[in-house]
Amino acid sequence: MAYTGAVRPGGEPDVRELSRLRVTKVAVDPEMSNNCYLLTCLDTGEQVLVDAAAEPGTLLPLLGEGGLSTVVTTHQHWDHHRALADVVAATGAVVVAGAPDADAITEQTGVPVTRRVGDGDTVQVGSTELRVIAVAGHTPGSICLVHDDPDGHAHLFTGDSLFPGGVGATFGDDDAFRQLIDDVETKLFGTLDDDTWFYPGHGDDSTLGAERPHLAEWRERGW
Repeated sequence: MAYTGAVRPGGEPDVRELSRLRVTKVAVDPEMSNNCYLLTCLDTGEQVLVDAAAEPGTLLPLLGEGGLSTVVTTHQHWDHHRALADVVAATGAVVVAGAPDADAITEQTGVPVTRRVGDGDTVQVGSTELRVIAVAGHTPGSICLVHDDPDGHAHLFTGDSLFPGGVGATFGDDDAFRQLIDDVETKLFGTLDDDTWFYPGHGDDSTLGAERPHLAEWRERGW
């Protein structure tokens, strides 16, 4: 069956084969319905997990015999790293996070952040890589990850910074909203093409082209 990105907690993962990576999307926790993404290099088998959000009993079996080299935590909010300690203990994976959020992640999980990243840094997935884009506002150290498929379009993992229908929550903080909408508009929509497929931290996927016409509307409504 073709990949849709429509997953629900307790349901089966959805799997997408790109030219260099396999993307396995799974939803965890019926209350929060977080998305977790296992990225597998099709050349080397090396694997990276984006957000060990919850349910290690769901996440660890996805690894198969490939192990796990890295866990990327997209931001410091509690619902995105509840399984981090268990996943790292089981795999020995390196932990990557945005530098401004790293201390909070360690305080909340007890897991040291091995590598603090920012704009332009890269995360290796075997023979390919993910490019880091820092997008502040939802949290100070939120990061997005881009895989530039050489045989297709870009694939963007947005955490809670961008969703179909709007940017992430800023909890009534006007300055944080302006920071987030500015970063999303300039760093994501301003640099990536409309056919970029994005994978958010909750809910269904979308493309930048589908969302671009609504940017002014989002800015005007203030959330």
